[in-house]
Amino acid sequence: MFGADKGSLASDDQRLDGKKLYIGIVQARFNESITNALAQACKAELAALGVQDKHVDHVLVPGALEVPVALQAMAEKSQYDALIALGCIIRGETYHFELVANESGAGVSRIALDYQLPVANAILTTENMEQAIARQTDKGRDAARVAVEMANLLNEIQ
Repeated sequence: MFGADKGSLASDDQRLDGKKLYIGIVQARFNESITNALAQACKAELAALGVQDKHVDHVLVPGALEVPVALQAMAEKSQYDALIALGCIIRGETYHFELVANESGAGVSRIALDYQLPVANAILTTENMEQAIARQTDKGRDAARVAVEMANLLNEIQ
């Protein structure tokens, strides 16, 4: 992550204008201190991009494996321009880490493709708590920016 070249958009690019967008956020509670920080950074960035607070729906689920089903329920409502997945999976001593990381990631991607709806995936997968803490703010902001940019891009294409 550190030193990654994410590319850039001009700050006045219309794809970063969230004024008319409706956004759904699904946050896993597991590793709550991290996911709360992700959510705080994400919502602050959405506001900075012009997304109205009343146009943001934020729900909590137990863990990363439950995120896709809540995203699916939101997608079926057909009222969102983009969705955001927030969670934190930290490697433990068993294979469970791989299972949760792979299945939650695949589920998030499937929702985006099945519903042709942008879903910004900010479910962190880290080796330890220190890595999670180091990423929580930037990844929360990134998720907001991805959601707004992709919602506007899909609106342009359609």
